[in-house]
Amino acid sequence: MSTETESLGYFLPYALALPESSGKDESRSQLSSRVYLPAFSIAAVATVLVAIGWASRWGGSNFAASMTGLRVVLVGPVTIAILAAFLVVERLHPAQRRPIFARGYRQDLLYTILNATIVAPLVVALSLSFALVARRTLPWIVLPRFGFLPRSAVIVLIFVAMDGCNWLAHLMNHRVRMFWRFHELHHSQEDMSVLTVFRTHPLIHVSYLMTLVPGIVLIANGAVPTTLLVAYAGFVAFEHSNTNLGFGPLGRIFVSPNYHRIHHRLEGRQDVNLGFALTIWDQLFHRAVFPTKETIRADTGLPGRPLRVEQEAEVPRHLSVLVAQLIGPFRPLDRDTDITGSPATPSR
Repeated sequence: MSTETESLGYFLPYALALPESSGKDESRSQLSSRVYLPAFSIAAVATVLVAIGWASRWGGSNFAASMTGLRVVLVGPVTIAILAAFLVVERLHPAQRRPIFARGYRQDLLYTILNATIVAPLVVALSLSFALVARRTLPWIVLPRFGFLPRSAVIVLIFVAMDGCNWLAHLMNHRVRMFWRFHELHHSQEDMSVLTVFRTHPLIHVSYLMTLVPGIVLIANGAVPTTLLVAYAGFVAFEHSNTNLGFGPLGRIFVSPNYHRIHHRLEGRQDVNLGFALTIWDQLFHRAVFPTKETIRADTGLPGRPLRVEQEAEVPRHLSVLVAQLIGPFRPLDRDTDITGSPATPSR
């Protein structure tokens, strides 16, 4: 989103050296026709952060304890019980009828396993490293303990601020093409279920590191308990479920499955209903579209299937599709699709 304010003097050396640079431009053009170069910058940021954390021994934090805490949130006994209950609910009251072992469900199960085994250590490494860098480079952002503020109020404040940061990162994933290339995988699901919450690219977590900021700022005043994080994760999983359920008047405050399905709809803009738990951010920034009878059973996915999906072949090849989806962000740029997942329009 930069503005073109460079002076003529900036471009002059390039103009004078045009015969020599044309070869480099051609090579760069050939390379960009094979891969999407900006995506590698996200991988580079992740690599640098992990290297800093590793070299600094995670700033004194206990990596193993952090891993255990994250696994409790992702696939702990309580989380599994919550997910199992939601899977039953979406069978009893579905928004769309789906086979019990639909292709999309099986693909999301692969992502669930991937997140619990390989992605979880990466998320812990990124989180600890980011917190370390933030505290060392901006030590003033860590506020002292407030004696007048009860711990419960601090937890509520962190939770609300964290949800707002999630909303902002989510918006960025839709408005910045470099991030959209990683986020579109999540939108490729055509068989929504509670497990769709795990259908994410491992490197998408780089964009959500800003969510840690409220906790870093208020760390001296308390931390969000694991129980609340499990509840938050379960709530976000439930809103991805294939459940025909709104929350009545509370739907104006909390994100329901019917509300969030609009965000994943196949037709229409997908950069709406970006909220994770609260709808207030969408309402504040005029991005809230509340469900109607017509939107409840809306098809989901990406127009034109710019990313390989498990439904496109006669015989599903889940592992090869998984690999193709993971390397998808690095594929050449398709200029026929805009960053909202809709066909490109002249105005964008």
